[in-house]
Amino acid sequence: MTIEGIYSDDHLTLDYRRAAAAVDSSKMILTRKEFELLAMLTANEGEIVPRNVLLMTIWGYSAEIRTRTLDVHIRRLRKKLGNFGEQYIETVFGVGYRFQRFRAIRTYHNFAPQLFAVSA
Repeated sequence: MTIEGIYSDDHLTLDYRRAAAAVDSSKMILTRKEFELLAMLTANEGEIVPRNVLLMTIWGYSAEIRTRTLDVHIRRLRKKLGNFGEQYIETVFGVGYRFQRFRAIRTYHNFAPQLFAVSA
């Protein structure tokens, strides 16, 4: 759910105005750049944000600059997001990153054995 100025789902809450984030109600300690990166990804939820856009918007780097800064910050964010880091931040190889809202793992019911049971 996104309310004006706030991103929120089952585990993550981000307050854009206060530059504050929490996972499962525990405050996250983020650097300014980490917060800006997470805020930009959540604000563009479900969309692939290209590397060059992230580097230009957050760090002011032009497309010609080759750096691993973004990858290091993504790795740190995933670590700070704990068990949800890999689910929240998806790497789209060669393109950029996509933030995915938390989705509980779906269980599927198997009715096949009942369908093929033979009555005596």
